[in-house]
Amino acid sequence: MNIHAVRAIYLSEMSRTRRTLFQSIVSPVVTTSLYFVVFGAAIGSRIEQIDNIDYGSYIVPGLIMLMVLTQSTTNAAFGIYFPRFLGTVYELLSAPISSTEAVLGYVGAAATKSIILGLIILGTAALFVPVEIAHPVWMLVFLVLTAVSFSLLGFIIGIWADGFERLQFIPLLIITPLAFLGGTFYSIDMLPPFWQTVTLFNPVVYLISGFRWSFYETTDVGVAASLAMILVFLAVGLAVVAWIFRTGYRLRT
Repeated sequence: MNIHAVRAIYLSEMSRTRRTLFQSIVSPVVTTSLYFVVFGAAIGSRIEQIDNIDYGSYIVPGLIMLMVLTQSTTNAAFGIYFPRFLGTVYELLSAPISSTEAVLGYVGAAATKSIILGLIILGTAALFVPVEIAHPVWMLVFLVLTAVSFSLLGFIIGIWADGFERLQFIPLLIITPLAFLGGTFYSIDMLPPFWQTVTLFNPVVYLISGFRWSFYETTDVGVAASLAMILVFLAVGLAVVAWIFRTGYRLRT
C-alpha cells in the first residue's frame, strides 16, 4: 500500500474544501439550520409527537442523513470529475498508484467531509431542539458507512458524467427526492397502507430509519434490514468501481 500516494490525494481533496469553505460547509449548515427553524421551532411546535418524540427532534436524524447523502455524492463526483475535465487524470493513471489507493484517497476525503458536516449539523440542531443519542456507537457506524457508500456512488457518477449537467443529475433529481420521500420529515407509518408498501421500495427509507433508531430507538423498518441495505450499497459501489478500473471505462478515453 502506497500510503504517501493515498495521503497526497486525500490532503489535496481536503484542501479543496478549505478553499471552498462557504460552499462545502457553511451553505449546507445554513440550509439545514433553516429546516430546524421552520419545521422544528415554527411548525414543529404545532405538530403532534411522533413515536412520543417531539417533531423538531424527530426530524434531526433525517435532515443529517439527507445532507450526508447529497454531500457525499456531490463531493466525490466533483473530486474525480475535475481531473478528468482538466486532463490531469492521466497523470494519476500513469503514476505508480493502484486503483485501490486512488479510490481510498478520493472516497476517503469525500466521506470525511460529509462526516464532519453531519457532526456540525448535529451540533447545530442541538441549539434549536432537544437531541438524544441512545446508541452513539451505532450512530457513528451508520454515519460512516453511509458516507463511504454514497461517496463511492459519487465517484462513479464523476467518472460517468460527461458534463456538469450530468454531474448534478443524480444528486438533485434522484437522491434528494428519494430522501424527502424516505421519511426525512415523517414516519412511513403515517402513510396509507398502499403508500407504505410503495415506500418500502425506496432504499433511502432503510438508511434514515436505521440512523433514527440510533438516536431514539424507533424505526420504520428493522435495524438489521437497515444495516443490510447500507452494506448492499457499499458492496455494489465497490464492485462497480473495481470494474471501472479494470476496464478503464471513461478513464482512458
